[in-house]
This record gives sequence, C-alpha cells and structure tokens, in this order.
Amino acid sequence: MELLRLIENIRSPFLDVVIGVITSLGEETFVVAVICAMFWCINKRATYITGVVFFLSGLTVQGMKICFQIERPWVIDPSFSPVPSALEHATGYSFPSGHTQSATALFGSLGAIIKRKPIKALCFIVVVLVAFSRLYLGVHTLPDVAASVLFTLLIIFLTVKLRADDAINKRRELIGSFLMVLYAVAAIVLAAVLYSGGRIEMAYLSDCLKAAGAGVGFAVGMYVERVYIDFSVRAKNMLWQVIKFILGIAGVLAIQEGLKLVIGTGLAVDTIRYFIMIMWILVFYPLIIKRFFSVVNNNQK
Repeated sequence: MELLRLIENIRSPFLDVVIGVITSLGEETFVVAVICAMFWCINKRATYITGVVFFLSGLTVQGMKICFQIERPWVIDPSFSPVPSALEHATGYSFPSGHTQSATALFGSLGAIIKRKPIKALCFIVVVLVAFSRLYLGVHTLPDVAASVLFTLLIIFLTVKLRADDAINKRRELIGSFLMVLYAVAAIVLAAVLYSGGRIEMAYLSDCLKAAGAGVGFAVGMYVERVYIDFSVRAKNMLWQVIKFILGIAGVLAIQEGLKLVIGTGLAVDTIRYFIMIMWILVFYPLIIKRFFSVVNNNQK
C-alpha cells in the first residue's frame, strides 16, 4: 500500500486520462479484437501462440483469484481511494491482475515472436506500462501485477518452445488440444468445489465457467482449423481484409449478445455461448473466409 500512496501523489486529471487509455490495452475486448485481426488477416502461427498463452494464463488468473481471494486495495485500506473512472472494470478479487495478464499474454507473446528488436522492445514496454497503469489507478497492488507478469511470461516461454515447429502433426495437435481441455475442466472443477463449499459467490463461478468454455472452444477450434481447414489469411487487397475483419467481429458480437435473447443466460448457457463464440472465430468464420475471401499462398497462412 505504501507504493500506491506514493503513486497517488502524482495523479492529475491529464494523467488519469492518459493512464486510462494505456490500461485499456489490457482489457479483454481489445485483446480479443487484436487476436481476431491477427488470426483472420495477418499471421495464424503468431495467433495460435498468443491464443494458447491468453487462454492458459486467463484460466490460471481465474483459478488464483478464487483460491487466494485477496480483496482490492480500497477494501483492504478504506482510507485509500482509487481513480473513480477505473472502478467500472475493477471487479472481483485483486490478486492477480487480469488486465496485466491479458496485456502480457498479447504483447509479451508478440515480443517473443517478432524478430525486429525495436518492435520487440516496444511490446515489452507496453506490458510494463499496462502493469504500472493498474498501480496508478489504484486498483491493484505490486504483488498483483508482478505475479501476472511473471507467470504469463513463463507460459509464453513454454508455449514458444513447444510450438517452435509449426508443421501440422495431427497427433501432436490432438494431444495439445486435449491438454488444454483438461486444464479448462480442472478450472471448472475447482470453481465448483469452492462454490459448493460456500467459499465463492455465484458471480465468481460464472466467470470461471465462461473462461473455461472459451478455453475449451479454443482448444477444439485450434485442432479443427489446423488439421481440417487450414485457411489462408491473404485476401485480394486491403479493402477485402477490412471487410473480412468487420464481418467477423460482427459475428462475434452477434453471438456474444444475440444468443442471450435466444438461449437466455445462466451458468450452463453462458458457458456454451462462450464456447460457440470462440468456435465462430476459429472454425465457422474461417470456413467462410476460405470460401469467399482467401487467396491461397502456402507460404503465408
């Protein structure tokens, strides 16, 4: 808390706005949009590495939050005040930081993959800035952001090493996807046990189930796309790339919000909804891309 008190002294309305923009780089909506753009339009290999890191670290964050159950700084010390504009996205337990995990998963993965040193350095600078933004806004402590950065970097290191060879091997893809599904199921079991024991509320169980549903969707979708679809990210021109991205994101939003009107909400249906949303990104929309948008080039997928 002493560090947060020191940082609190440098706050200003201008810095509040600037830091608010920086912290948005770690919001789930932004990260998912970037991952979609990468996957549909730029580089599938980089996206698979980033996606594996994002979902594994995200599930880990959810598990750690409900296990440690560490409250937010202003709950621990009622005399401390965070930046008011940051409270809307500062829900749930404090440790570890979800924004920091998301930013590290995206920009840390890109930094590990990209060869050009200036861009690599910029990616890791963004990770540091997002981590600092959570301290400046007063919504996390140093252990919250440090833990997120460290374990996400570890997952990045292991993922890059294991997926160094991008050649498609059906057996290896199946094993990798199966292990991810097991990890997601383990998160579901952990959340269910804690909820049944009265240690967490329904909202935390719901968050874990949504993350697990998305994780299973990614594991299944990754296997299906790599083994059976394998579309090309190239299109006729930049205009077609933009149209491709807009239509794809429209589909994501339609599933995320529209399915609520069709199947309602609840633990099971929310889990299924997130599973379908990721399957749209990785399987259903790539089938459309392969049919209507792709320009085949085996050297760039």
